Amino acid sequence: MTGITPPPPAQGCRNAPVLKERGQREVFCGLTGIIWLHRKMQDAFFLVVGSRTCAHLLQSAAGVMIFAEPRFGTAILEEKDLAGLADANAELDREVDRLLSRRPDIRQLFLVGSCPSEVIKLDLHRAAERLTEKHAPHVRVLNYSGSGIETTFTEGEDACLAAMVPTLPATEERQLLMVGALPDVVEDQALGLLRDMGVAPVRCLPAHRAAEAPGVGPNTVVALTQPFLNETAALLERRGARLLSAPFPFGEEGTTAWLWAVAEAFGVDAETFARVTEAPRARARKAIAAAAETLKDKSIFFFPDSQLEIPLARFLTRECGMKAVEVGAPFINKQIVGPDLDLLAEGPVIAEGQDVDLQLARCRAARPDLSVCGLGLANPLEAEGMATKWAIELVFTPVHFYEQAGDLAGLFARPLRRRALLTGLEGAA
Repeated sequence: MTGITPPPPAQGCRNAPVLKERGQREVFCGLTGIIWLHRKMQDAFFLVVGSRTCAHLLQSAAGVMIFAEPRFGTAILEEKDLAGLADANAELDREVDRLLSRRPDIRQLFLVGSCPSEVIKLDLHRAAERLTEKHAPHVRVLNYSGSGIETTFTEGEDACLAAMVPTLPATEERQLLMVGALPDVVEDQALGLLRDMGVAPVRCLPAHRAAEAPGVGPNTVVALTQPFLNETAALLERRGARLLSAPFPFGEEGTTAWLWAVAEAFGVDAETFARVTEAPRARARKAIAAAAETLKDKSIFFFPDSQLEIPLARFLTRECGMKAVEVGAPFINKQIVGPDLDLLAEGPVIAEGQDVDLQLARCRAARPDLSVCGLGLANPLEAEGMATKWAIELVFTPVHFYEQAGDLAGLFARPLRRRALLTGLEGAA
């Protein structure tokens, strides 16, 4: 890739020692993924089999108005279900029957496990098979776990897409499969760049509708757009697909490297690649430079939360001039994030998992200029005079590819500007 992106550092972090911690975690559960998945998949419905707490989480996180008709809901497990005094399967069947009679537009129904349904050992996989048989061919019922016992919040998407992979039709077609839920505006930009380079056909997982579900087979080339799709990637490889190895498309450099990996796989020449990417690359560099004036030489500390941490650390250090103190991630799959680790210069602590008290102690000792963390840690750190960025914003906000590169850098620059403004006001007072 010489001449297309800057050279890698003399020593990257792929082989750096990893601090592995297992203790108390501070993170949302996998149910949170429903908030962006239900917007992406237009004829799907996500039925959480859980408690009223699960329902409150989804309603508050999604900001759904009382008169809205969302594509998710909760089958409430009451005390008698948890105590084993009711037939939870019979009640679930009745809820599904009522839902499908009221919403004939549903073509995919996901039964989403939660902490309560797992505690009582409710077999949602068998329930999904039973309900698929009952409601075929109009509706396919699938299941996955969004339980906080097992998952961090982005793993909800991974579990959802992984549940879909075995149901995808087989194909021998030579194709690119772009995997990961992206906002429509971002997906359209990516598809436009690939189309202009002559890469075709390109399919997406998840598709907008069940009828558009892609096939998969030995001639399928997979390009992940999200670094947390570990199980989905493994299942696609088992179906014979080939997984591209590339940095993730965050920032100008990451986007260029991601697109170049696709271009090489599909025989796109360097001249065509340069013609298609030159203008958006220049726009991205200009937009990043504006935010980099605030970010340059500032230190950053990543708590493990979204699994975007390693690609984002690569982007912020190489393109925005920041200094990473610690890069924590819930899980580190080097097959997937290895190319980003290669570009992340040796120096920061690389941590996998979490023991929140120990990590907080390291953060307080380092006093970084900016800490990226979950909502539960942000307020206490802000109260101690430290600037923070909510990790969950990085999943809800369009941040991939060239046209969003400046917005991505701006997400990190804004809390530093706000902190500087507040400090100035306090000093003036």
